[in-house]
Amino acid sequence: MIQKIKGTMDIFPDEAALFRYVEGVMREEAAKYGYGEIRTPTFESTELFVRGVGDTTDVVQKEMYTFADDDKSISLRPEGTASVARAIIENGKCTDTMPLKFYYIISCFRHEKPQAGRTREFFQFGTEAFGSTSPASDATAIALAASVLKRLGLKRVKLNINSIGCKECRPAFRESLVSYFRSHEGCLCENCKSRLEKNPLRLLDCKVEKCHALAEGAPKTIDHLCEGCRHDLDMLLKSLDAMGIEYVINPSIVRGLDYYTGAVFEFISEGIGAQSTVCGGGRYDGLVEGLGGPSLPGIGFGMGITRVLLAMREEGVADIEKELPLLYVAALGEFAQVKALAICERLRREGKFCECDTVGRSLKAQMKYANKIGAKYTLIIGDSEIETGRAMLRDMSTGEQREVLLDSFSL
Repeated sequence: MIQKIKGTMDIFPDEAALFRYVEGVMREEAAKYGYGEIRTPTFESTELFVRGVGDTTDVVQKEMYTFADDDKSISLRPEGTASVARAIIENGKCTDTMPLKFYYIISCFRHEKPQAGRTREFFQFGTEAFGSTSPASDATAIALAASVLKRLGLKRVKLNINSIGCKECRPAFRESLVSYFRSHEGCLCENCKSRLEKNPLRLLDCKVEKCHALAEGAPKTIDHLCEGCRHDLDMLLKSLDAMGIEYVINPSIVRGLDYYTGAVFEFISEGIGAQSTVCGGGRYDGLVEGLGGPSLPGIGFGMGITRVLLAMREEGVADIEKELPLLYVAALGEFAQVKALAICERLRREGKFCECDTVGRSLKAQMKYANKIGAKYTLIIGDSEIETGRAMLRDMSTGEQREVLLDSFSL
């Protein structure tokens, strides 16, 4: 038997209905905030992610699915932001009226160890806004994410905020951070020993217990901010206060991709295990320029749909109303089967959800099936009903019946 690839999912209709519901909420909320949908390729030049995401990140070094295409190196997208930045540069959107605001719902791919809330193919709702350095833009992005989670019924999700500084203030912090961890280098895991030289900020986000304990005592980015970054963070927090969005300052929030600068944030869910971050994002003011475009600031986030579903189930808000058939037409005989198909097709063209037998059940089995699938009405037709053009329509909840004309009745 051929099995699915490790780290992927089969999603059947009931689960797909929940995905559609969640994605529908995301689309509707994004539209309220003025974001339009963008669709980018599933695979891109590997160079895009090396330059955009960062060649020292775990994503680029260990997790990308990369393959050769003629003389080019191609990678399945591990995230969405770099692709959107590439798209606006390539298509000349950087000179459009600002801000540019986009959202997407996409599949992403990372070669990670599969576990609850983490698969190798995963689904993400993301937003990107370009053209503003104002903290109001950050606050709007955070408000959109908070609005989606609130509308989905999630109450045990907390917003964590930090600032990782800019190119002006980060070098001094980096020096302080490296000095601290170098004095404890013998206690670091092998990954963190490598990060110490290449990407020291990631030392603050290690999940290995001994490294995590060390990070608790490390210098904090928030204590090393320049005047501009401090002002922007203060204005962001005041904006969130004004909008009634609760948050906690968490100096350990750094995010895992190199393009982040300034404010970063995560929405963290209680009770869903190690993969508790359901949404993460921040500002990336140098990304577009780093990919060959003009200097164009940006702010965005990615929200893991599977993790959102885990959080919804944990909080007991994942039950959605299933669409049930309005009518089931039970048929006796071949001619009645043809008529049943015609009736269902006519009503479906009116937008009605109708079913009839297609597997040769007996009348008793058909009625049992109609009850099982929750049909609101049933109609039984045989030779006499075809001859007269009339049949009895039964309301399955009350048992009441009324006569209808087969070729013209509606519901």
